[in-house]
Amino acid sequence: MTRRDALTAAAALTLASPRSAAADDAATLTLLDEFAAAWNRHDVDGLMACMAPHCVFEAAAGPDVTGARHVGPDAVRRAYAAVFATYPDARWNQPRHFIAGNRAVSEWTFTGTTRDGTRVEVNGCDIFTLEGGRIALKNSYRKQRSV
Repeated sequence: MTRRDALTAAAALTLASPRSAAADDAATLTLLDEFAAAWNRHDVDGLMACMAPHCVFEAAAGPDVTGARHVGPDAVRRAYAAVFATYPDARWNQPRHFIAGNRAVSEWTFTGTTRDGTRVEVNGCDIFTLEGGRIALKNSYRKQRSV
């Protein structure tokens, strides 16, 4: 390949990349909107449809520095179902997303009531690692509200 051919190929990639990145970002935004809607429907199957086959969920609370780490689809599914069992009226309100390459963030305000009547309302976010158009890692953070 001559220097001129290499420059032409590089220019073509540069011109094509924004369109490709824009299409990828649009697909990721759709994925994140679907994921947020599935949370608010309490739809574990819908959530798992958004996850990669080798998915990981790092919950905000738990015994480790990562919170509680759930590895693999069976563990992630159980952890998601446990959230709905803990907060039967759980909602993630006003989700807002942004994307940076294979990473994305969703910000939200969580509201829910535990079975003992304790009401929770806190801001939080999920930081995602994306692979193959799906969520490989959901790393969740939320404020710890004190009264």
